Amino acid sequence: MKKYDVIVAGAGPSGMMAAIAASENGAHTALIDKNPKVGKKLLMTGGGRCNVTNSHSVEEIIAHVPGNGRFLHSAFTQFSNLDIIDFFEKNGIVLKEEDHGRMFPITNKSKTIVDALFDKLQELGVDYFPSSAVTQLNIKDGTIKGLETESDSFKAPCVILSTGGRAYPSTGSTGDGYKLARKAGHTITPLYPTESPLVSSEKFISERTLQGISLRDIRLSVLNSKGKTLAEHRMDMLFTHFGISGPAALRCSSFINQELAKGAETVTVLLDSFPDISTAQLLNELKQTAHGNNKVVKNAFASLTQERFLLFLLHQAQIDTDIPAKQLTEKQLEKFCSLLKSLSIQISKTFPIEKSFVTGGGVQLKEINPKTMESKLIPGLYITGELLDINGYTGGYNITCAFVTGHVAGNHAAEMSSYMKY
Repeated sequence: MKKYDVIVAGAGPSGMMAAIAASENGAHTALIDKNPKVGKKLLMTGGGRCNVTNSHSVEEIIAHVPGNGRFLHSAFTQFSNLDIIDFFEKNGIVLKEEDHGRMFPITNKSKTIVDALFDKLQELGVDYFPSSAVTQLNIKDGTIKGLETESDSFKAPCVILSTGGRAYPSTGSTGDGYKLARKAGHTITPLYPTESPLVSSEKFISERTLQGISLRDIRLSVLNSKGKTLAEHRMDMLFTHFGISGPAALRCSSFINQELAKGAETVTVLLDSFPDISTAQLLNELKQTAHGNNKVVKNAFASLTQERFLLFLLHQAQIDTDIPAKQLTEKQLEKFCSLLKSLSIQISKTFPIEKSFVTGGGVQLKEINPKTMESKLIPGLYITGELLDINGYTGGYNITCAFVTGHVAGNHAAEMSSYMKY
């Protein structure tokens, strides 16, 4: 029987930060993980560069966490994105800011971040148990007493579950924490993929007409069954062989999955290629371009967008690309304008959780104390990171939530354990 003040299950960003915070606050801490090395999923983030957090204001970060971001207000008052930046800089890691406030290590290597966290764990004397899967939580008289792994028993008054969601199971995120939390009496809200590419059965997708075309700074909107806009995102997107991907598409995925869960066969997304101007303004510009223009249509409008996309839209508008632009009727220009401003694409599904970036759903938040991340059902049990029913967009928001909830849980677990020394 191994005895500790605080045991952390899961050595991802949330778990490592939890173990660091607990140890810094005087707790004898153990970190247990099923993988042979820490931070396996963290190494993959940001395309292997690790988008470690975001520099924007707390309010803006919470606004970019559509899955229950408001739950984090109290946690952010204790440990914020600025504290994350400060933590890494104090530990010798220089960060740089890129577009949309995304923060990366100046080395452009995720390993830099993983090594910094692990070095800190070792410096603090955290006991690390790799290749150790947690098999059960030990709960007696409604209170946590420790946990079991495949080979050992651990005793502690405080246990922090930070085992991650179900996205990318090859990294160890196989949903173990949900089972452990459910056995402890917690409610797990339905799990669904978020930050996921969108799949479409549209003919132009299956025929790969637009495959490989990347569009910059467009607006993508998700409509419900009544045609009301549920969400819209202005970023880049990419046409693929299966549908659409890129930041704008990924950010729409959670809203699409929620609509599909209501029974919709497909969900409509609208692509606005010119989000800076109104339909009326664009139509006026198209008319001016066409007026008296002897160039053929495909040449007259060549500067509007990429050639393959332009030819596709003209074909959709039933416009002959080789007639002089001056011959276009007002009706044809209106149809062309409509496609440039609101091309409708039917989405049938997204990638499954296992191939998505983030898991939506998780441990129901009304069962968690937002000030401490402690379970309201089992004293001494803390739950953090992707296990919670919280999910954000790509751009450093999810990892920020992981670090923040981990640090808050580690702090409070250390404090509680100091009152309950064995």
